[in-house]
This record gives sequence, C-alpha cells and structure tokens, in this order.
Amino acid sequence: MKKTVAVIGGGITGVTTAYALARRGLAVTLFERHAYAAMETSFANGGQISASNAETWTHPSTLLKGLKWMLRKDAPLLVNPKPSWHKLSWFAEFAASIPKYESNTIATARLAIAARQHLFAWAQAEGIDFDLKREGILHIYRDRQGFEHAGRVSKLLAQGGLERRAVTPEEMRAIEPTLVGTYYGGYFTESDSTGDIHKFTHGLAQACVRLGVQILYGQDVQSVRSDGSRAEVKALGQEGQQSHGFDSLVVCAGVQSRALAAQLGDRVNVYPVKGYSITINLLDAASQAAAPSVSLLDDETKLVTSRLGLDRFRVAGTAEFNGINRDIRADRIKPLVDWVQQCFPGVSTRQVVPWAGLRPMLPDMMPRVGAGRRANVFYNTGHGHLGWTLSAATADMLGELMAGQQQSAGLRLPVAVPAL
Repeated sequence: MKKTVAVIGGGITGVTTAYALARRGLAVTLFERHAYAAMETSFANGGQISASNAETWTHPSTLLKGLKWMLRKDAPLLVNPKPSWHKLSWFAEFAASIPKYESNTIATARLAIAARQHLFAWAQAEGIDFDLKREGILHIYRDRQGFEHAGRVSKLLAQGGLERRAVTPEEMRAIEPTLVGTYYGGYFTESDSTGDIHKFTHGLAQACVRLGVQILYGQDVQSVRSDGSRAEVKALGQEGQQSHGFDSLVVCAGVQSRALAAQLGDRVNVYPVKGYSITINLLDAASQAAAPSVSLLDDETKLVTSRLGLDRFRVAGTAEFNGINRDIRADRIKPLVDWVQQCFPGVSTRQVVPWAGLRPMLPDMMPRVGAGRRANVFYNTGHGHLGWTLSAATADMLGELMAGQQQSAGLRLPVAVPAL
C-alpha cells in the first residue's frame, strides 16, 4: 500500500509539497480551510520570482531603520510597539541571527535558482498559464549609499550562483522606458521573472488532483497529533469535526504553523509579517502603454512591481509587525498608490484593488524544511517574503526526504542545500 500523508495548508507551499509528494507515489490528502487553494498569503503577492531579492533582512541596518520608522505610519517597516512574548522572542532571535546574514543570503540565492528550474518545468508539464514574464528584475536606487550597498549584496548573490549587473541611469531607461524619476543607478537581473501566484497555485492544485491527491477544501484543522508512527488530523467542516489518520503529516500552514508545531512538540517560531499590495486594472490603452513591462524593486521604499498580462499591474511591499491582523489599512495602501503616480504618472489609478496578507517569517529568514521531533512529522514553512520564489525547491527537497531517497533524518537550511 502507498504511504499516506496529510499536508496541512493549501497555499503555494502546501500545494507544491503535495505535488512533489504525489509525483513520488505517496497517497496525499491536502487540508485547506478555504473553498479554493491560494486564498490567503498566496493570493495577491508582489509576483516576483526573484533570486535577486535573496538578501536576508538580518542586517544591522534593518534594526536601525525599524527604530527610525516606528513613528511613521507610512514607513516601509512598521512595528506595533505593544509588547508580546511572541514578538519579543522573535526579535531576539532575529538579532542573534545577524552574524549569519552573509551565509544565509548566499544559501537563499542558491535555493532560489534551483526553485525556478522546478517551477518552470512543472508549469510546462501541467500546462499552467500564470502570466509568466521572463524579462528580468530591475533594482532601482536614488542615492549612492543604496547603490553601493547593492554592490556588496551582488557579491554575495554571485557566491550563490546568481549573475546580476550594475546599470547606469541611461541603461535603466533603456531597460524600462516608462520609469519616471531621477536615479543614481540600478542592478539588473535578466534571469529573474514574474507571474501570478494565485493562478499558478490553482493550476498546480488541479494537477495534484489529476495525480490522485485528495484535496479537502473548507476544512479548518483544529488539532494534530502524532505518536511517531501514526498521525491524526482533526478538522472542522460542513459536516462537523472529523478525525483522519495518516502514516505521516506535513505542516505547510503559513502563520498557523507555530501553533500546530507546538501541538506536535516542536518549536517553529513563525511570526506573521503583514504585507500589502495593490492591483491596478489598466482600463485603457494609455495606461497599458504607461505601465512597466519589466519588474522593478525599489529598495528605498521596499516596493516591488509585476505586470500580470496586458491589463493588470501589481505593486506590493511593506512589512508590518502587528500579530494576526489582516486589516487593510488605508494609510498603508496610500503610499503604494502615491508611488505609482510618482513613478508612472501615465497609469490611471482610478481602479485599484487593495489586499493584505501575512507572510510566515522565521527569525533567521530561512524556511524550516524537514523532520520534526517525531519520526513521521515534517515541516515546509516559514518562507517569509520569498515563498513564491523558494517553494518549488523546498517542496522537492521534502519530497526527496519523505520518499526515502535522501538518507538524512532532516534538513534545516542553510546547513544542507542539496543539489537539485
């Protein structure tokens, strides 16, 4: 008989995990509390598949900027000063991870490069249309300090195998002629790309079903437990609470992973870091011509862009430490709209769709991939702002591990990043 596996969470990480396991012959059941896949953090992110954004946030300057911005409601990084043990413990571990900034950045770049190879191959094999644009990502800088920091980051990314090149303001205008403003310089990564994460995840979920995965939508997981040989999942649906038994289980539950891990005897200190996005419907030919085709990352404002087909333009970013809070705040959306009007004045912002999602972040900015304390419990979670970028690689790594093709008892990045 096939080994039975429960995967908890139907976002990008859970669906890619289910797909990787099903391809290896495991009998997978996926639990998702919404009626469809990718309805929370994987619904409307920035769209970038960006190895060039692999720099971890565990740099001393991040803490300094956080303190500087604490009283600004429109700040790229905003921390609610109200204390909680979860928040305090997370920031303490974040500070302790600063010495690993360089090694973790290199490991993340390496993982991101491997991930996109899997993602593109899976999309092609399954015929998934997700508005993929392979036109690169341009990082833009308004001052010398930011540009020089990017140069130091580029050296780390190069150690991870990523090529990106410095470009002059003139070259920036040639790469993306619609961009307005005065800039010191930029960095361009031709191998990066963008796409619609929701479309991809939905398409891959359909592919999972074709591979025999049972997807249980509308099932809110209430509790999990394991004795090391059998695992139990209790979920609440329309027919009430039901108990399901499996040989093993995988937690891919985003910001809920911390609570589920605690039930299983593990500590996975994921914190919900809220990000915002706007999707601008390009209603006329003038707006379509004025919106950029090349994806951008503005390091000063911490905003990213992606062009999703002919008639949608997405801008996303910011980081808000405010617990489990999905409120869409007008004062956090306004800077995104203002940025578009400043950098792309020809784009009409008459029809803007705002959104907010909670990124599951671990203090060292590295995902938790591998086994838990109990032999039949596994994790693939904590990808933070790079879930879309890294998910295909971490899913494949976990598939190798759970299918018995890898001898290690577990993985914790960046200690082991196998060749993919």
